[in-house]
Amino acid sequence: MSLPTLALLQQVEALARLAGRAILDVYASDFAVEHKADASPLTLADARAEALIVPGLEALDPGTPVVAEEAVARDGAPAVGRRFWLVDPLDGTREFVLRNGEFTVNIALVEDGVPVLGVLLAPALDRLFAGLPGQGAWLEEAGQRRLVTGRSLPAGGATLAVSRAHGSGPALQAWLAQRQVAGQVAAGSALKFGLLAAGEADLYPRFGRTMEWDTAAGHALLLAVGGDIHDLQGQRLRYGKPGFDNPDFVACARV
Repeated sequence: MSLPTLALLQQVEALARLAGRAILDVYASDFAVEHKADASPLTLADARAEALIVPGLEALDPGTPVVAEEAVARDGAPAVGRRFWLVDPLDGTREFVLRNGEFTVNIALVEDGVPVLGVLLAPALDRLFAGLPGQGAWLEEAGQRRLVTGRSLPAGGATLAVSRAHGSGPALQAWLAQRQVAGQVAAGSALKFGLLAAGEADLYPRFGRTMEWDTAAGHALLLAVGGDIHDLQGQRLRYGKPGFDNPDFVACARV
């Protein structure tokens, strides 16, 4: 299989932007909130964004399966092989409902269990992160695009990106007790991976359930800046697992 190109990345960025505009249209309205079987919230924005992204990817990359969160919740997961797309059309629906702006569109291409392209857009914050492992990662905001490289762990300790919605449980507190921490920055959704890639935080420990579409785009970003995501046994997070569930993990800006 050939590596994804910058041209493909730019086409995926355009799809994310299209979905982001649809999301912001709903965000500006008096939208209703429903709940899925797992009690997680669902809005019209989730459905509209996914309805734009999935056919867009199918047109860009015919024959490659697209695993998208809302379609999986509705119809079950499609069979996947060595290459497939992972899509979370609106990651951080709780943040969307709270109107704090910290929600993202996540699109990733996976080959042989590893994300090889990732786009992460925070439309309300006008921040778009895009990465191609082996080729680089970029942040586009306020009409300007720049290369991002993460940062090495500061001598004074790590700045942690932590979940705004999911809090800190005993497992996280036990993990923190063994490490030198300089500070924390709270953020919703996959935006935390963008903070690591941009050098605004160093580590993101996550104890609790996540799905592959929550992490794949951010993982591609981190791989592109020299970072990674590992489970608690030190193994790189893999994609295409049965059920698409992730284990607990720690994401780092630099390995």
